Amino acid sequence: MELSADAIMQMELEYGAHNYHPLPVVLALGKGAEVWDVNGKRYFDFLSAYSAVNQGHCHPRIIQSLVDQASKLTLVSRAFYSNELGPFEAFLCKTFGYDRMLPMNTGAEAVETAIKLCRKWGYQTKGIAPDKATIAVCDGNFHGRTTTIISFSNDPDARNDYGPYTPGFISVPYNDVASLEQVLSQENVVGFLVEPIQGEAGVIIPDDGYLKQVRALCDQYGVLFICDEIQTGIARTGRLLAVDYEQVRPDVLILGKALSGGVLPVSAVLASDEVMLCIQPGQHGSTYGGNPLGCQVAQTAMEVVLDEKLAENADRLGQVFRQGLTKIQHPMLKAVRGKGLLNAIDIDPTDGCEAWDICLKLTENGLLAKPTHKDTIRLSPPLVITDAQINQSLTIIEDTLKTF
Repeated sequence: MELSADAIMQMELEYGAHNYHPLPVVLALGKGAEVWDVNGKRYFDFLSAYSAVNQGHCHPRIIQSLVDQASKLTLVSRAFYSNELGPFEAFLCKTFGYDRMLPMNTGAEAVETAIKLCRKWGYQTKGIAPDKATIAVCDGNFHGRTTTIISFSNDPDARNDYGPYTPGFISVPYNDVASLEQVLSQENVVGFLVEPIQGEAGVIIPDDGYLKQVRALCDQYGVLFICDEIQTGIARTGRLLAVDYEQVRPDVLILGKALSGGVLPVSAVLASDEVMLCIQPGQHGSTYGGNPLGCQVAQTAMEVVLDEKLAENADRLGQVFRQGLTKIQHPMLKAVRGKGLLNAIDIDPTDGCEAWDICLKLTENGLLAKPTHKDTIRLSPPLVITDAQINQSLTIIEDTLKTF
């Protein structure tokens, strides 16, 4: 007997941890930019699993790669070589222009890896005194949910009641070069960890030239520029990486989410020989990191992005989408912003209605999106979305706002 949507949601409520607040829709099928619920209703997916399915749901090339490799070899651990890891490392390094890559599973694991790399480099290369290394971060950041990462978050929901917190971090305002220089000039600072666009904060885009100034300051003060492109990377913003808009190269690049096309957890940290070889055997690792199945799927997922020119599609349709949003005349629509297909709208609450209420109505009308805050809705469809689907989505958004 098939369970109803209500029964499935009740089971999660009764047996699952209450660490998420999902929209009341139970999905069962996905293809491209569309998903269907257990009752067969179709929706446009404007969350893309937080940008993990840039290539679209169940892309046939990626799924075929998964099936083919799953029947051969899935996991050997890093105790042995596999025939998939070396070629994948070479492919990723050549694609992004780095010497070496360290594979992990989740985005948070990759951020933790970058932090450990940065500290090792600080002690071994920069000569920082033991246990004194400090990493600069930004207010409003979101880099994951491990104990160390939430220690430098200023989001109370992510941080409160999880102390004691990990020391070694200092926060500066985002998009504030003067404040950053004050911190980087201090003794013992070894790195600056930043998102080129702050996704969870509400798709906050820094001023043009900010990342170039960050690069220059990190060079000036001998600090590693660590860029978290877990959400903004892999063509999401209309470039392969968001830093490509300013043609800067971070010392440490963090990738995840769409790296495997939403099929498996695969993440990666890329860096130079000088930084990466600070870690030696036994000093860091992961049983599943670099597994043959993940390597094969991730390489195929990256090849799909390049072969199908998804960055170019995101750039062009992002402009079409934002132009369409700005033409919507409604008193609740305060602002539109974004790059590529990473976009957000700010909502002016009225009569007690917040972004969540609008997202509920969007769901009824066939479009799935989530608020990032009470007054911001992120709108980020898979990069395979078509012109016709963009236009249909704009109609849904406009019609939905008219009901408020």
